[in-house]
Amino acid sequence: MDRNLDINLVRVTEAAALNSARHLGRGDKNRADKAAVDSMRRMFDTLDIDGTVVIGEGEMDEAPMLYIGEQIGKCGANSEKIDIAVDPLDGTTAIAKGLSGAISVVAVAPKGCLLHAPDMYMNKIAVGPRAVGCVSLDYSVEKNLKNVSKALNKDIKDITVTMLNRPRHEKLIEEVRRAGARIKLFQDGDVAAAIATCFPDSGVDVLLGIGGAPEGVLAAVAIKCMGGEIQGRLCPSNGEQENRCMEMGLENIDEILTMEDLAKGREMVFAATGVSNGELLRGVTYHENNMAKTHSIVTRCEVGTIRHIEAIHRMDKKPKYAI
Repeated sequence: MDRNLDINLVRVTEAAALNSARHLGRGDKNRADKAAVDSMRRMFDTLDIDGTVVIGEGEMDEAPMLYIGEQIGKCGANSEKIDIAVDPLDGTTAIAKGLSGAISVVAVAPKGCLLHAPDMYMNKIAVGPRAVGCVSLDYSVEKNLKNVSKALNKDIKDITVTMLNRPRHEKLIEEVRRAGARIKLFQDGDVAAAIATCFPDSGVDVLLGIGGAPEGVLAAVAIKCMGGEIQGRLCPSNGEQENRCMEMGLENIDEILTMEDLAKGREMVFAATGVSNGELLRGVTYHENNMAKTHSIVTRCEVGTIRHIEAIHRMDKKPKYAI
């Protein structure tokens, strides 16, 4: 893929973050999400790509923009053909309530390399580079945590597990406590939480629990670029969702989806911009004279480079498609 695509993807997530962050604490998650979607869509239309959305805002009849299957970009005769996974605002509830951890996310890969995950739940486990090969969704919580403890050369009482703060995780929380590890709950946005396992300074060692399947694919791209590991197992809640799994070729719904199942190959790029302050990225701040600051991350799997980008934006000088 074109190396210039890296910085162009950051421009896409920056636009979504800048516009959705204006809705911080205003209590309307739908307006915040729409602001992110509209901005991301306009920026994508300026790029010389022939992109197909494989993880998006919903099916064509559910979302006006960035729906699954939509073609985006200039789509010229010589445009690069890629699959695109997007979450314009991962953490809509967090933004509406004025909470931390919301980010704007994009991942791209050659066509056919990203799992077209349906909009259902997925059980996940994620770890950073030093614990690769040590965990499995088939292991008990205690075995996983003991393995991670050994891999990181840390006492299990110093291992920190992060998971969504949901009633469905009550049993999982008790299992982690019995194993002796610490727990850090988060309220919204499990892409950022999964990625945090790849950064030692984040204070998070393992992600466990059930979250969105599309978010699992987005996290898989980032984690693969950073050398970590994530596994998933789809959790359909009804017959219709089970049929969708079958349509995807997943005859054994209980099988573990590995890194290669979620994000195939090495030629992929991940970009994210903070919307509200979090441990992975700082959120958008607005300054005097119509200026704003963003913090982003972009990484390319092929070379493993991780770039942190801090940008100052002069909002009055931006083209209309970027605001």
